Amino acid sequence: MSMLETIKATHMTDTESSAAGRAAGRRPRMPRRRWLLPVAVAACLVSVGVGGSANAAVPTAAGILQAGAQQGIADGYPGVIGLVRQGDDVQYVHAGVGDLSTKVPADPKAKFRIGSNTKAFTATVLLQLEGEQRLSLDDTVARWLPGAVNANGYDGTKITVRQLLNHTSGLPEYAGSAQVSVPYVANTNPRQAWAPQTLVDIALAQHAPNAVPGQKFSYANTNYVLAGMVIKAVTGTDAATEIQRRIIEPLGLRDTSFPTADPALYGNYLHGYLHPVTFYTQDVTVSNVQTYGSAGAMVSTLDDLAAFSRALLTGRLLAPAQTVELKTTVPMDSSGTAEYGLGVEHLQLPCGQWGWGHTGAVLGYLSNWLSSEDGTKQVLYANSEFHLIGGTRGQLDTGKAAINAFCAL
Repeated sequence: MSMLETIKATHMTDTESSAAGRAAGRRPRMPRRRWLLPVAVAACLVSVGVGGSANAAVPTAAGILQAGAQQGIADGYPGVIGLVRQGDDVQYVHAGVGDLSTKVPADPKAKFRIGSNTKAFTATVLLQLEGEQRLSLDDTVARWLPGAVNANGYDGTKITVRQLLNHTSGLPEYAGSAQVSVPYVANTNPRQAWAPQTLVDIALAQHAPNAVPGQKFSYANTNYVLAGMVIKAVTGTDAATEIQRRIIEPLGLRDTSFPTADPALYGNYLHGYLHPVTFYTQDVTVSNVQTYGSAGAMVSTLDDLAAFSRALLTGRLLAPAQTVELKTTVPMDSSGTAEYGLGVEHLQLPCGQWGWGHTGAVLGYLSNWLSSEDGTKQVLYANSEFHLIGGTRGQLDTGKAAINAFCAL
């Protein structure tokens, strides 16, 4: 599924090959991080009222998102939180609970795992390093990581850093391997160590190349694991340290962190749940962060994620030349409505508006952000259940509400 099928059903993000799918007798799905939109895109133009009649006032953006959150709970989500921003006006929505055991209401200020929304942070560091003339995005991967990509027909001397960031490298996905996905979904050892090069080696063994570098968009977490490795090769410190120093601290993102080993969450957080093909709901709040690292390990809040994306799009974090590179896109498919920049997506919505955004989905959590280019209009939300299979009713309903809310701003 892609952004055209439910704009295109839901964004399989950080885990993409699902052992849960195996349990259901289904072939594991590869990750497609895309904003969701219903297949019948015209349906997205229908106002989502909170229960009014045809003569009722046009619902507000916050009202639309609130109705979507409530529908998400009706669809089976434990909790849904959201944020709508227009200029300096911020409104929050929430439905359900943040913890099934205590029944505390879901808090829109709570922390959650942001999954592949991490990618924009990783890309930002590499763009900053280019602005400092410490590397070029057109450097080859082999220039910084000799021998890291050199197996099964893949050649790091022919792949650039830019192609990692816009997913045109042609590299395969490591998350589809049972070696990675089974222990991740089982979640029996959240501290299992995964060296980045090990994940890359697993990816290269999946299949021989089916496209030359630069030929086409093909989403793979492998690209951003390598991007994190490049950051360390250039700076001498890991991606988590550079993101903390260059982004989290300057922007004052007090509730944002990049765990590298500790699988727990702390303070005020939304519990994450796994509700797969069985009827057993499992608390997976504590899960392995090493499986996705610089591709998807970060933790944040709606407020912090909104502040980061605003700063990124409006040039606060990057020099003008690098801001242009951030927003230079490649087509994600043939529709002309879905493009990928460097760690961010550019999407045309059914109402005709374009927005920048991304999806993040890891065990127990699915989140999306959508922003206008000038950062004056933003919609974000997070759901507290993800079982690694896309296209569920809850994903579709909350995703449609978010897009309708953005179009209503």
